[in-house]
Amino acid sequence: PAAWMALGDLLRQQDKFADAVPAYDKALDILQKEDDPQASWFALYARGIALERSGQFDRSDADMRAALELQPDHASILNYLGYSWVDRNVNLDEGLRLIERAVELRPDDGYILDSLGWAYYRLGRYAEAVEPMEKAVSAMSDDSLVNDHMGDVYWQAGREREATVQWR
Repeated sequence: PAAWMALGDLLRQQDKFADAVPAYDKALDILQKEDDPQASWFALYARGIALERSGQFDRSDADMRAALELQPDHASILNYLGYSWVDRNVNLDEGLRLIERAVELRPDDGYILDSLGWAYYRLGRYAEAVEPMEKAVSAMSDDSLVNDHMGDVYWQAGREREATVQWR
């Protein structure tokens, strides 16, 4: 399974998400024959990312849920699934709960803080979105998506001048 995982990871790193899925499928086929279900959590997570990025949302959600069942306190899984839902504007309340749990586990992670701010934004809780987004920007000032999110949050919070500066 390690070789198939390496191939899947390489394809995923090259943004060839649909091509990565069959490699992860092969890894998971081998892993599921072994008597250690915990060994498959990362393959499920990685395939879930590849599926989500290639627009196969139902399959992605199923893989992420399965990975989360095996690793219920894994901040990256919680964040990825929660953000995926929030960004697609589905399962917003459950997505927010997953992201809040990820923040509890890794309170200084810029990506997770961005997800929290974006979840509040999607829920129309603009004032609440400002603080986690500012922390995310502080942690990752060179990330264009985080800065774009910050501009959106500022705009909706009535801070239009700051939004314009952030977008620039």
